[in-house]
Amino acid sequence: MKARSALVYSVLRLLAFLVPFAILMLFPIMRQYYWLAAIFAALIGLSLSMLFLRRPLDEMTSGMAERRERDRRAVSDEEAEDAAMSGDSAPTADRSADGPAPGEASDRTAD
Repeated sequence: MKARSALVYSVLRLLAFLVPFAILMLFPIMRQYYWLAAIFAALIGLSLSMLFLRRPLDEMTSGMAERRERDRRAVSDEEAEDAAMSGDSAPTADRSADGPAPGEASDRTAD
């Protein structure tokens, strides 16, 4: 994940909330009911971010997915060492974090 894309999305998302909140706080009735202004600003910010912040969100999530896939494909030193000792040509990533592969039995019993 690029830090820049996450920062841009976060700042734009905050602005999508703070600008409507500041505008709503200019009205005298909203100063008295500030919690209502915050709710309206949150709804307006959500709508604005859904309409206009799709591309920054896609950039941020694709960066996160690439990073996660890169971490998943990475082979640890211990796995490479074990594979070299056992004579395997290519070590594989540990699947224990993902759970059993399809068709494999699970250690858990159903209650």
